[in-house]
Amino acid sequence: MHSNTVTAAAPRGALAHSTEGMATSPHTLATEAGLAVLRKGGNAIEAAIAMGACLAVTYPHFTGLGGDAFMIVADAAGRVRTLSGIGQAAARLPDYRGSIPTRGPGSMLTTAATVDTWGQAHAISRAECGGTMDWGALLEPAIRLARDGFPITPSQRFWLEFRADEMDALPGVAARFLRDGQVPADGTTIRQPDLAASLESIAEHGHRDFYEGRLAARIAAGLAAAGSPLTADDLAATAARVEEPLRVAYRGGELLAHRPPTQGITTLEIMGILERFDLAAVAEGSAEHYHLLVEAVKLAFIDRNRHLADPDFCDVPIDRLLSAGHLSGSAATIDRSRARAWPHAFRNGDTVFLAAADRHGNAVSMLQTLYYDWGSGEAVGDTGMLWHNRGAAFSLDPSHPNVLAPGKRPFHTLNPGMYLKDGRARLLYGTQGADGQPQTLAAILTRLIDYEMDPLAALARPRFLLGRTFSDSRDTLKLEEDAGTEVFAELARRGHEISPIAAQSPLAGHPGAIAIGPEGFSGAHDPRSDGVALGL
Repeated sequence: MHSNTVTAAAPRGALAHSTEGMATSPHTLATEAGLAVLRKGGNAIEAAIAMGACLAVTYPHFTGLGGDAFMIVADAAGRVRTLSGIGQAAARLPDYRGSIPTRGPGSMLTTAATVDTWGQAHAISRAECGGTMDWGALLEPAIRLARDGFPITPSQRFWLEFRADEMDALPGVAARFLRDGQVPADGTTIRQPDLAASLESIAEHGHRDFYEGRLAARIAAGLAAAGSPLTADDLAATAARVEEPLRVAYRGGELLAHRPPTQGITTLEIMGILERFDLAAVAEGSAEHYHLLVEAVKLAFIDRNRHLADPDFCDVPIDRLLSAGHLSGSAATIDRSRARAWPHAFRNGDTVFLAAADRHGNAVSMLQTLYYDWGSGEAVGDTGMLWHNRGAAFSLDPSHPNVLAPGKRPFHTLNPGMYLKDGRARLLYGTQGADGQPQTLAAILTRLIDYEMDPLAALARPRFLLGRTFSDSRDTLKLEEDAGTEVFAELARRGHEISPIAAQSPLAGHPGAIAIGPEGFSGAHDPRSDGVALGL
């Protein structure tokens, strides 16, 4: 990958380079922990575990032990697999009427698989990727940050301030992260001794302590006290799945994603549709570029909303949706001069992306989540953790494929990605943003692959979000204002209903990317975030 000249102002952040290894995450302290693992001779999987654990401490608004996680792992031999860490619904469910609560105990209806994802990844690292680092050593940086503290981040302050009027519905957040009922000032040290104790227990007794050991008993008691339907038996039944990735051809390589119930298939469908267009003949950042991206997103989202759910409970037509015939047929329906109407529902959600690559050829692309910012808003006893509200993603419509059922995994917006060329990882990428994830990834991937931009240039350019946001309930096309007045005017002429958002807006997602080439690694984290990429 080489740089592409852009006319935008110099972005915040920095482009990292290395020939030895690289790590990226939305929090500098987490990235530094991953880099330290690589520096000690650890591999990319070990670095990702260390970063993920640190983010569970330093980014409590977007991730934590009480949430889910997803990894794509490529090893030096060219083998690729996904780890899909999705907690399942309780075996005994409440009799929900009307709708599933989005906060509180009623939303705490699926187990949490992040810790099992870390544990299974560590086993793969040891057995197949030459990993030598001790499990407990990988958690030590996170334990230290939880015990000794870290300065509150701008992102955490933003989400505390954003939810300031809702703290009655987020008691676990208010108790742990406010100071005398107020959002802490810049520079305030955040300490979480209860969370440190939980991490120490996992470090000492192994990852299954979270599901079957002494910590599991404390978690089960805390869930019951909060009013969640989850039990010790539900925790014990929780396990991440190791699976083959889904693949779609793109510009001489392959894009990889997780299987359903994630929307990885949606990102692949978008890119498969775009592969049918000669983007090299379309100016980057032009109205035509955005128009094609948005129209491909619409088509893939229609398929997603119709079919996507847990394939253990319903038929998800994966082969048909990713078939050449379906992708070509979808592309043929795009009117290059007119926008398709868009009345479809929007899904909220937040998460963190992290990635690592080492000089031996191992690479990891990973996402962790609590679903909404701060998850359910409920603490789990004295464990120091917030529980996610992913169960709120289920439907109560009995005819819907994602209808709630005991033991079922909910639809998941998370889909970290990897791009292979000649059988080797060439790009690692992912973002937070729920419905925004496939949209953000489409913009980034076309810039990285079609327009050959470096990661920082690709991440810094203007992005869009089709649908509602936290601050705008209209189903309009949100576009960062630095896309330019001519682009706004032409998109409006084509029938897009557009709402400008500020340049470098947090609403545009917080992606990261690492490019891997013959000359080494280059990487960046979104200049809209608190993160950074660092190379050895």
